[in-house]
Amino acid sequence: MGNSYAGQLRTTRFEEVLHNSIEASLRSNIVVPRPVFSQLYLEAEQPLAHNGRTENDDEDDEDGSESNSPPIPYQMKPPPEGCCTTDGYCQAGRDLRLSSLASDSLDVLPGFMLIGLKSPALPENLLVGAVDHRFLPDERGHNALLGFSGYCMGCGEKGFRYFTDFANHINLKLSTQPKKQKHLKFHLYRNNQGVLVKGAPICWRGHGKIDGRIRQLSSSLPEAHATSDEQSTSGALMHSSHTPSSYAAASHANGAPQISDTPHSLTNGIHAASSVAQTVINHSGPGRPSATGLQTNAGPPKKRHKGWSPESSSSSGLLENTGKVAPSSSVLPSSTVSANGARLDASATTSSSQRSLTTHSPSGLSVAVPDQLLHTCGLQPVIFKGHGPLPQLTGNFSEVLVSSLLQSCYLSSQTLPRVYQHYGPSPIQPLSTEMQILLTVYYLVQLGPEQVPLIEDLEQIFMRSWRESHLSEIRQNQQPQIPATQGRHYGIEAPPALPGLPQHLGLAPQQPLTPSQLPWLAQLAASSCGEGVVVLGEQVGSLAQGLQQMFRKLMEGRFENTNYIVVIVTASGHETQSCVVVTGKHQCRALAENMFSPNEGLREINHQLSSGDAQELIQFCSSLGQEGDMDSLLDSATLDSNEPSPLSSSQESTEEKTVKNTHSPKDSHSPKDRVLPPKETCSEYAVEWRDIRPIQLAVARKLLSHVCAIADSSTQNLDLVSFDRVNFLILVPPSEVTFQQTVLHLWSSGVLRELGSVEQDCVSQREAERYVVKMDQSAQVRVDSLIQEAHSNSYTLYILVHDHAHWDVSSASYCNTDTGLGLVDQLLNSRQVRDAPNILILHVTSFPFALQTQFTRISPYNEIHWPSSFSNDVDLYHERTRYFGVSELLESTRSGSSLPLMRCDSSFESMASSLEERFPKLHSAVIRTTVLIHHYCTALMAVSGRIGGSHNLHKHTSVETLGIVQALLSAAQQCPAHHGHMILLRIPSLALAAWAHRRLSRVRRQLGLEESFEIILGNPSQPLNVGHSFIDQIKLWLKIQESDWVPRTYLELEALPCILILSGAEPQGESLPRSLKYCDLRVVSCSYLQRTTLEQELGLAAYLLKAESRSPHNTGPGSDLLESDAEKLSSTDNEEEEGQENESSPVSSNQPLQSSPDVGALDPSPTQSSTSTSPDAPKCTVDTTPSPSRAQTQFPSQSSSQSFIYHQPSLHHPSQSIAHTYSLSQPIFQQQILSQNQLLAQTNSQPYFQTLPPHQVSHPPTQSLAPVRPRRHPSKSTSSSSSSPRASSPHLSCSWARGVSRPPSVLLPRSLYDIITANDGSGLPRCTSFLPHMSVAWASSFRPLLSKMMTCTEQSLYYRQWTVPRPYHMDSSNRTEGRSDNFHPRRLLLSGPPQVGKTGAYLHFLGILSRMLIRLMEVDIYNEEDINLNVQFDGVHYKPPNALWPDPDVMKTLPFDYIVHDPKYDDISLVYCPGYRPASDANTVHQEEVCLRRRTTRIKLSKYAAFNTYHHCEQCHLYLGFNPRYQIYESTLHAFTFTHLLLGEEIQLYFIIPKSKEHYFSFNQPGGQLEGMRLPLAADRSPNCIKSPIFTPTTGRHEHGLFNLYHAMDGAAHLHILVVKEYEMAVYKKYWPNHILLVLPPVFNGAGIGAAHFLIKELSYHNLELERSRRQEGSGPISDVWPFIILADDSCVMWNVVDFDARKYMLTHGPVEHAASLKQVLQHMEGCPDLAHYGLCGIRKWSSRVLAGPNQRKPFSRGHVHDFLLLNVDRSQNIQYDQNRFTCHDIDFTLRLHSAGLLVCRFNNFSVMKKQIAIGGYRTFIIKTKMTDVPTSVGPSQYVCAPDSKHLFLATPAQLLLEKYLQHTSHKLFPLSTKNYEHPVLSVDCYINLGPEVTVCFVSSRPHAVNICTTGLLFSGLLLCFADAFVTPSFLKKFSFLKGATLCVISADRSSLRQTVGRLELEEEWRFRLSDEFQTANAKEDRPLFFLTGKHI
Repeated sequence: MGNSYAGQLRTTRFEEVLHNSIEASLRSNIVVPRPVFSQLYLEAEQPLAHNGRTENDDEDDEDGSESNSPPIPYQMKPPPEGCCTTDGYCQAGRDLRLSSLASDSLDVLPGFMLIGLKSPALPENLLVGAVDHRFLPDERGHNALLGFSGYCMGCGEKGFRYFTDFANHINLKLSTQPKKQKHLKFHLYRNNQGVLVKGAPICWRGHGKIDGRIRQLSSSLPEAHATSDEQSTSGALMHSSHTPSSYAAASHANGAPQISDTPHSLTNGIHAASSVAQTVINHSGPGRPSATGLQTNAGPPKKRHKGWSPESSSSSGLLENTGKVAPSSSVLPSSTVSANGARLDASATTSSSQRSLTTHSPSGLSVAVPDQLLHTCGLQPVIFKGHGPLPQLTGNFSEVLVSSLLQSCYLSSQTLPRVYQHYGPSPIQPLSTEMQILLTVYYLVQLGPEQVPLIEDLEQIFMRSWRESHLSEIRQNQQPQIPATQGRHYGIEAPPALPGLPQHLGLAPQQPLTPSQLPWLAQLAASSCGEGVVVLGEQVGSLAQGLQQMFRKLMEGRFENTNYIVVIVTASGHETQSCVVVTGKHQCRALAENMFSPNEGLREINHQLSSGDAQELIQFCSSLGQEGDMDSLLDSATLDSNEPSPLSSSQESTEEKTVKNTHSPKDSHSPKDRVLPPKETCSEYAVEWRDIRPIQLAVARKLLSHVCAIADSSTQNLDLVSFDRVNFLILVPPSEVTFQQTVLHLWSSGVLRELGSVEQDCVSQREAERYVVKMDQSAQVRVDSLIQEAHSNSYTLYILVHDHAHWDVSSASYCNTDTGLGLVDQLLNSRQVRDAPNILILHVTSFPFALQTQFTRISPYNEIHWPSSFSNDVDLYHERTRYFGVSELLESTRSGSSLPLMRCDSSFESMASSLEERFPKLHSAVIRTTVLIHHYCTALMAVSGRIGGSHNLHKHTSVETLGIVQALLSAAQQCPAHHGHMILLRIPSLALAAWAHRRLSRVRRQLGLEESFEIILGNPSQPLNVGHSFIDQIKLWLKIQESDWVPRTYLELEALPCILILSGAEPQGESLPRSLKYCDLRVVSCSYLQRTTLEQELGLAAYLLKAESRSPHNTGPGSDLLESDAEKLSSTDNEEEEGQENESSPVSSNQPLQSSPDVGALDPSPTQSSTSTSPDAPKCTVDTTPSPSRAQTQFPSQSSSQSFIYHQPSLHHPSQSIAHTYSLSQPIFQQQILSQNQLLAQTNSQPYFQTLPPHQVSHPPTQSLAPVRPRRHPSKSTSSSSSSPRASSPHLSCSWARGVSRPPSVLLPRSLYDIITANDGSGLPRCTSFLPHMSVAWASSFRPLLSKMMTCTEQSLYYRQWTVPRPYHMDSSNRTEGRSDNFHPRRLLLSGPPQVGKTGAYLHFLGILSRMLIRLMEVDIYNEEDINLNVQFDGVHYKPPNALWPDPDVMKTLPFDYIVHDPKYDDISLVYCPGYRPASDANTVHQEEVCLRRRTTRIKLSKYAAFNTYHHCEQCHLYLGFNPRYQIYESTLHAFTFTHLLLGEEIQLYFIIPKSKEHYFSFNQPGGQLEGMRLPLAADRSPNCIKSPIFTPTTGRHEHGLFNLYHAMDGAAHLHILVVKEYEMAVYKKYWPNHILLVLPPVFNGAGIGAAHFLIKELSYHNLELERSRRQEGSGPISDVWPFIILADDSCVMWNVVDFDARKYMLTHGPVEHAASLKQVLQHMEGCPDLAHYGLCGIRKWSSRVLAGPNQRKPFSRGHVHDFLLLNVDRSQNIQYDQNRFTCHDIDFTLRLHSAGLLVCRFNNFSVMKKQIAIGGYRTFIIKTKMTDVPTSVGPSQYVCAPDSKHLFLATPAQLLLEKYLQHTSHKLFPLSTKNYEHPVLSVDCYINLGPEVTVCFVSSRPHAVNICTTGLLFSGLLLCFADAFVTPSFLKKFSFLKGATLCVISADRSSLRQTVGRLELEEEWRFRLSDEFQTANAKEDRPLFFLTGKHI
């Protein structure tokens, strides 16, 4: 019998065939196992050719048919009649051949690329086409969008959306379906001669191709690790196949897979990863298969054979997260379990397989655990509950651990999401029990011998298998939802299309796996890995029987090489049951420690130390073999130095560190003497952590903008305007260092002085401590005090900053008060804090995941993410530093050009593993810590030179540790001030850390190194303890004079050579100095694999590098989701600043990143040379020599070549692989040390230097090592010479100064390193797919993976959707029935990478928030001096000067001031006034200042200010529409119609009147027709009422207009009407619901301010007449109705009054003004006894200098008034505003009003302040063309054109074009008037601005008009604008004109223009030409204006 494995029978034994088949099945990419016999005998595969393709697979066969039958002929669409059908030409007849177009100039639209197309009719030529680059693949064949978009390069026809249509157009005459993959063949480019030539082929067949029609969305395949003995024997490379992902999140991921460059490892006789769709395997043995004929599969087979799975290859469910990363998952499966190992309860389902999971153990079934199990087997087995009840364990059950983790995974994987539970006629079912068990066996088989099963991997396998079995249903279910979503979504999704998918595999229901098949299928799978996995399934009647059999064989030693035992029970008539027993020693230890909670694990460690269990281990490690005992060697070293005998090891707990003050003569050259407090100083030392960086300023502003967004929202949750100051309290974890560090930042930031909390001269750190509190029991009192203070000070905004917010998320109800946990929940989530309107909470954390759950209290809109500093290699913030974080550390492991900064220590791991087997009862942390401290002690002994035969000690430590110690001891020798490095030892257990501190301190003392470096124990609950000598050094460096000063933070240890032992279960926010050189994490716990836990440990190594060390090829901090750093561009998060992908190594690939020259630890051997990370730094420098003379003595004639000899044996070239780096063995290292000692002994150097590698002794750098670039920093004194020996002092280079430009190195445990450096299916590091925090759980197993393309905002949304808080999480109670969220409105979250500067950012935020509150009380007020002030009048001044009201008789005697003084009109024409003489330099000054920004001043708002819509105070609620009597927006629309003669038709206006304001109007009946506004009588007197209606015309300022007059009116009743345009009615009604709106007719939508004032005035007069008629009908007085209205600008903010009681002071020192309410101003003006005599009144515009002039001290004056007018509509009834005017309408109106004889009075004792509002207003003009799709810039000369000419018409009102044209070109139109004040232009009946260089003389043609005397005045021009009947020829003959003066006549049309010329007899004195007639550039339908120019004869 044989199998048709390759389409032919194999004559071999059945067993071998069966074994081969199951091996092939395991190596295949099929997730769902197929029936074996069907696989063996029924499937005929395509035979493989030598090139890896099937024999029948043609290159161009793209039809994807399921069979080998010929394709159906393709019927092309018939071409249209008359079109060209010639090959090589398009249907329009244009040539498309490349040979014809090669030299032509082709214009390609942006985003399109020139492509060469292959035509079957023209095999020798290519056709040229243009295709959108988004629909083409990149160079690796990925990222092509579905579909097609292109256009023809021949005829230019665009819009081809289907390649079929495009193929028809270019005459591709095909017999098969046109496909872009088949015919789009080559890129085209122009060579150096400019000729278009064929370029690179389009990579349609790149790795990962499935089919050209689908997007390539798979995740990347991580590199597999090959063992050393198999690297040379593995033959072929196996590449990943690119397949679509099953997850919606992955649908937006970068689809480029990472192709493995190394052979996949063979573990347990199987391939750890396979990416070939089908592989031919020939076995050379039962457990050692050899791969032959491996094919590189670039996609699915062309003829889709049944063995191909749609999600095979790198996306394969079995291999995606498991076997492909063979040794990289040796970590623990705690990501989805709580402390007791149980997952959240899953909801019940109806599946029978699920019911079997929850049944209880039957009574009477028990299993006896054998005695002496742990002693006999050396392990503690772990039993994972599976399906069915686990029997009760009896006997020695304490030596067996039981976990429900696997059972929880099974339950979760069978709990379908709600969307799938009821799905049509074919419901989706979860995986069966049998399938889950079989997949579990498959997974265990894939694990390596040192790997520990990860529940995330198994869970993803279940999900992928489930999706493959229900692809069609999932696709149908998800398809309707896709159009409704936008952007990235995170639902469960299948690939949108799977061409060629076998029907039986994915699109049809699977044949169920029967229980009878399960045992032998599982055994077949397990047989492939030898004894690694054993399946007990046959003849096992129950789980109890299987466990009993397992225990028996285990005691017999038959499972010595077995890691996993799977017990399967498939009894007939019963449900399938299973369990998994872990018997591997490494796996059992890891799982057992994982079952402890972190606190329980620490307690276990403490117990083992206190009980003496670890004493045997310590004694074992102290033995050095033939070299003797470590303690005896130390004692001998101490005795040789005449020092007292050290304390015995039993007395270590009580020993104290002592400082030796005396030394023997022979120790005069010991290292202690060289590190005494220095007399020299280091010029390179500088502490920069106090500085605020630009990116911190940007984050502070983002925080401020979010606070403003809360205040601006309509929810009324924060009223910023009501606060006048800021107070704050910073909550930090209970770490003394973190507390002092925050105090230090606060004290040095200056925030306290800025907030005014303390006096500037008495700020100290002690006072700053009042604003920082540790979250311990003392925090309760501080927070309660703040709450009480907040209640009593409602005008103070309190900020509660919760720093390191992820530290305590425990629920107060679940925590014991003694533990200190739950305080955050108790304090910050209390009702008092939540309901306080003036308390805002800011959570700050580097790991926000625990706060981003389904029940979070923080709105996603209130999250602020730290932005990326770089975008497309552009420094966005111009930082002097560059952040180097976890992403960059990971990138260094993948660069391959240098030794990675993050690595593991193989020697250490080997020794720790052997000791773990020797001491199975001890906790791994105890063992690893003991080994680590032993390595450090041995390295200190070896490097110190105090131990005889120290070279033999090197083999008892590791290369890494030795290099670290060498760097520590030698660094201080490089600097005159003895600056050095910090070494961080992270030991979580406090007891172990204290023991390590005692042990290292003892060794240091016995070696006489007490003054060389400090050893600091970092206990979170205790302050720092630093030796006095080192404190003196630090004080000297920091120039601190205080005698009692001691360092309290790690930052203050900058440049101190020390070992910092950081203890505590987790870091609590401590910042480390930049002198951190090594971050030793080799003993951190690997038991708790949550993302937060891993990242915060790695975050200790985060670093701020100097910006100059940045490689030009580096893109800055990456945006991998491993860090919460970057918002890639903006989101809320200013998603415009949000971060970019990490595309390259943090260090350029051609520039290795290695350690500083004084340290060899970054190299595999300390003897290796290294290069600088900075391109500006010297590549190699002299680092350590005793003195200059000594260095020169040792090598008097050393040359560059001699120096190179010392380096050559151990040079680490960039081309060397990392694998080779770690292959250095200890004997080689020992020989190197011996040879070095022999060389150095010849120079008679000191013992300490005998052990130094040669590169630490004086030698010149050589050009052979690396090219040296010149330094750019003159402050650094290091020489950059690359050829000559150094003759200067070696102290010119400071090792610390060089180190701050290099990130620290990180040493990790092997298991942790493998996990962190491996990628998951989405291309992200594996740890990102872990549970984010211990206190949360996954909401469902049916979740997608995180995508590599997610921004931080999308990542937050992911966790908010897919995680739920556990019951002991503080947010678990944050659920409200009927609501999807329960966000706290005043709660923000700031997240950013660790050590990036978040503290400085939020401290600066507090400062700018305080400044903003002050600025909110301030506004920008126009503060400009009046212009044109040199007017000299001969008339009398107003008497008396202190009069309260103007006297009409006296006012008539005052001359009218024609000159305009308002600075806003500094660019208009002067109005001629006989008594005025302009300044000679006026024009020059104006030209210089015309483009400058108008002068403003910041003024604090008074209590009488007007406000915009952003003002929300409690008093304004009723005024703004929040009236409890009426519903908001309850208003009615009323039409009001009246007739006006000028308009010739009825005018219909609309009033929107709120219910609360209807009493101001009269109706014919309640709720009926509007009749008019009610007006008071002139005799009415009311102290709380304003009689004049206030009209405010406005446009474009619905948010910023100052319409809230509540405070300005000081409670007075008033009628305020907003006059708005019709198209803005809705938005004004929305923002001002309680304001009356007067809506202009639609015809005025494009009109200017003149039209608004015209309608207001005419409406008011019409209403006055109606009111008089109404009162006449009621027998009331007619003429006594109040005739005044107020026309107010929408930017009037405050009003002022001259203090009448300070006249005496005013006469001597100038006037005194103070704020006044609008009520006071209006009531004073309305109270004027003779007010009815005036036609127009106004007040002056405020200026800080306007009262200084003598003319301004007059209380009243006659002249122009602006912005705030009191208009008498009765007396001015015959003078109208010009409805067509856009500019200067008020000047024109005032001049005509004065010429009519009406009095104009300005109240100079009152002033109005105008706020600068840059948005909207009537002065905003947009001039654009009618062709909106053509962007143009239109100049003033194009505003007019000749009549009937072809000109570009403008979509702008004709009047505006005319006014702007005259303003900008009148110096050409009136050439004699330019800068000629003595000869102005005569303007009749109107004032028009002719520009600042032309003077206008206004005269009125009305009879009895008041005009200036023009006798003897010669005019340079005449302007007649719409001349009416009052302008006559006789009137014009009164005026004299210069010869050549210019005439301009303006009319509405050409006929009226000619009539005006004839009627006024202008041709008698003026000469006209046909070419002098013009019109505005308007189309005929837009009614252009016409004007004619002429010259005076």
